[in-house]
Amino acid sequence: MRILEGARMERFVKTLEERGATDLADIEPAASRMVNNVRRNGDRALRHYSMRWDELKKDEPLLVSESELHAAWKKTPATLRGAITQAAANIRRYCEWQKPEEWRREIQPGVFVGQLVRPLESVGCYVPGGRYPLPSTLLMTVIPAQVAGVRRICVASPRPAPATLAAAAFLGVREFYRVGGAQAIAALAYGTASIPRVAKIVGPGNRFVTAAKKLVAFDCAIEFLAGPTESAIISERGDPACIAADLAAQAEHDPETLCIFLTPSRKLAAAVEAEVRRRARTNPIARQSLSRRGAILLVSSLAQAVETANRIAPEHLTLPAALAGRVQDAGSVFLGEFTPQSAGDYISGPNHVLPTGGMARVRGGLNVHDFVRLIACQEISREGIRSIAPPAIALAEAEHLRAHAESLRVRCTNA
Repeated sequence: MRILEGARMERFVKTLEERGATDLADIEPAASRMVNNVRRNGDRALRHYSMRWDELKKDEPLLVSESELHAAWKKTPATLRGAITQAAANIRRYCEWQKPEEWRREIQPGVFVGQLVRPLESVGCYVPGGRYPLPSTLLMTVIPAQVAGVRRICVASPRPAPATLAAAAFLGVREFYRVGGAQAIAALAYGTASIPRVAKIVGPGNRFVTAAKKLVAFDCAIEFLAGPTESAIISERGDPACIAADLAAQAEHDPETLCIFLTPSRKLAAAVEAEVRRRARTNPIARQSLSRRGAILLVSSLAQAVETANRIAPEHLTLPAALAGRVQDAGSVFLGEFTPQSAGDYISGPNHVLPTGGMARVRGGLNVHDFVRLIACQEISREGIRSIAPPAIALAEAEHLRAHAESLRVRCTNA
């Protein structure tokens, strides 16, 4: 990892401030052809791409049977079954705490307003199945949808690993399709004979998945476009081994991972740099990502470290608990030395599907709110319309909308 300070650090941070979502220009034409082909030709195109890239056999059904799901659960080692059970319980409990509530209040005499909470009808959860199998992503996408009350939840995952199938069985998933890539996103967005369309697609994926989500976003809702993993850590007196372990852990996701350590301590900076080099030596992906995009930023103080992190708006941010109040822009926050970012990836409860590319400036990670609609509700009594109509009429007439004014006036006459 490079150690940067002064003007070099400022140029580096400025570049990160201006970054956006993953640059998809080079693959969008190919992704667009795939999406349009599936939209026009349905299962035929979907099977063609899945056989080519996802090892789908010629006559293999797209839908994983419930018996196959249950068999995967039965074959799963007890230790892993226990881990899935505990992770699911924590994620579900956290989602229950997140769930918005309905309410109704009198905003002025005779005028009642409120909020209705209604789940989406259907969602598609994309679970990557490429470089690493990610049963944890199945838990993170399916459970908030279940807590929200979504009636139809389907999962798409290419070459699903036994652990991913086991997690689906544990959660009671009944629609699990062994398809991936841009073709799976197109199938979920537009529907095929085998896969009915969904109202919203969530979950991370490779660049083709991300490009496809971008292409279908006006026809099918998505949560956000997720790019390569990002990790930032702030410390002045931390344990170099813990800091380096977190950086190496996130770096092994992808060669494009962004890993940053911010500290006012030269001694700690040097110790972390040496420890990172040692830990990444036997991990080719981590080594590549840390050498290409990793950086240690020497700042003047912890206050400047947090200010700099806010400018970067990282996906993951670890810092001392005393600094939490200063955080403005981060996808997920990890407080204290004994809170590894990997705990959030798996088991502590908060979601690991998080915004990248600076999107943390405007939203947090995937949550129950992504699976519900908050519907405004209002009711006005006879007393209420007499008091609220005159100012409303004045506003309608200021906008030259006479019928709006009349719809208020006629009720006053009859109130």
